[in-house]
Amino acid sequence: MAAEDAPGEPDAAERIPPMEIPPSSDSPQAPSLAPDALGPTDTDVRLAIDDRRAMPMRRLAMWRDELIAWFKTLASAAVYATLIVTFGFQVARVEGLSMAPTLADQDRLIVNKLAYRIGEPRRGDIVMLYYPIDPDKSFVKRVIAEEGDQVRIVDGRVFVNDVPMQDDFVAPEYRSHDDFGPSVIPEGYYFVMGDHRNNSSDSRHWGFVPKKYIIGRVQIRWWPIPTAHVF
Repeated sequence: MAAEDAPGEPDAAERIPPMEIPPSSDSPQAPSLAPDALGPTDTDVRLAIDDRRAMPMRRLAMWRDELIAWFKTLASAAVYATLIVTFGFQVARVEGLSMAPTLADQDRLIVNKLAYRIGEPRRGDIVMLYYPIDPDKSFVKRVIAEEGDQVRIVDGRVFVNDVPMQDDFVAPEYRSHDDFGPSVIPEGYYFVMGDHRNNSSDSRHWGFVPKKYIIGRVQIRWWPIPTAHVF
């Protein structure tokens, strides 16, 4: 006889398999490690060593570039200064009192060397010139007469083309009482004098000045600052 199922028990075909319960998020799990947490690899170590070795080379390259930049700047400044001094302007210092009271001993001047490259000296200009007897020396004087002018001095009074020169810049105590001329200034030459007439070595003593010996026009007295002046 076939065995009878116990009363109340389900048939074998009707039995439900047990459910699998997923693990709760609160349940402890084994930690997972990121690749970086596993420690440096051989590749990382080699990169770090190579980077440390490259640092001194980078610094040397930076210093080299800075030195080259400074050298270029200094070289450019030297070239510009040479061009300015040669063709443009020159700084000069007064030595002596032959131009007093207009200029004093140790005054600092800026001489415009371009002025007479594009123009001509004019009466009344204060100029820097080479001493005709010794061109290694330079003087500062005032132009009194130009080429073609007739100059004459009577008891210290200057006449240009028989017209008395306006010389209010000469202090009474600095006037001289000498005589000169009359004399006509040759072409390409100038007659110059110092404002301190009784204490100046000038064209009255060593003759006319060729234009090629006139360095430039005194443009500015920049020192001492309290007496700075543009001429």
